[in-house]
Amino acid sequence: MGATTSTSSSSPQPSSNLDSSQKQASEIPPPGCPMHQKKMDGCPMHQEPNQKSESCSGPAHQERAYEYVQCPMRATQKDDIDPSNMMPPPNQTPAPDQPFTLSVVREESSIPRAFTDKKWVYPSSQMFWNAMLRKGWKWKDDDIEAVDMENIIKIHNKNNEKAWSEILKWEALHAKECPCGPSLIRFGGKAKEYSPRAQIRSWMGYELPFDRHDWIVDRCGKQVRYVIDYYDGGEVDKDYHFTILDVRPAFDSMSAIWDRMKVAWWRWTS
Repeated sequence: MGATTSTSSSSPQPSSNLDSSQKQASEIPPPGCPMHQKKMDGCPMHQEPNQKSESCSGPAHQERAYEYVQCPMRATQKDDIDPSNMMPPPNQTPAPDQPFTLSVVREESSIPRAFTDKKWVYPSSQMFWNAMLRKGWKWKDDDIEAVDMENIIKIHNKNNEKAWSEILKWEALHAKECPCGPSLIRFGGKAKEYSPRAQIRSWMGYELPFDRHDWIVDRCGKQVRYVIDYYDGGEVDKDYHFTILDVRPAFDSMSAIWDRMKVAWWRWTS
């Protein structure tokens, strides 16, 4: 999220690249456009004291995320203290009984975030640790070290990048109606809600997926749901791949059904 590389058994073949040439604007953009705004370096020491950063709308864990991408030392900056309670951001705070220090650095993904000009930002090792604790995980029950958390983050990020690349293959079928390309609105885990496809495979003797995610994608104003089943692919390889992904659009619309039928036919006749 092994020598087996993450693959998708139901993804269509990539389409040819779209023509990237665009008509240049004949007028100078008005002063209100972003390109006229003064750009600031990511670290706080490059910013003037009276300047405030603007936060984009989005999930709570994405707020101020770029501060930890561009300048990891933000974790120790006084500016991070919440004036309402004089505490640092909760999701980056070490747990009381945490046995070692974890990184708070966050990596930018290649996945566009819907309704913004930014991309999704992956959690830090510290955020991942805190999230597992909230789900009831007891670290004392496992033989775990700081390097293990770093590897978990790498696997997590690789899985998401692979999932997005598979979604892009499906979205290539709609390149004409959405030439700007898709973006991710939100996602959620449904580990115990097995998809009909996974259940049918189980009845045929195949293993059930160990996880499932539903990703909601914006296709130029149209919301499309994708189902992603995660299967164990063996040992983790040098590129941190060990998961086999089954990515496909959910049967939520006639368009999705038609896409699935077309791809099934292509696979059958190829």
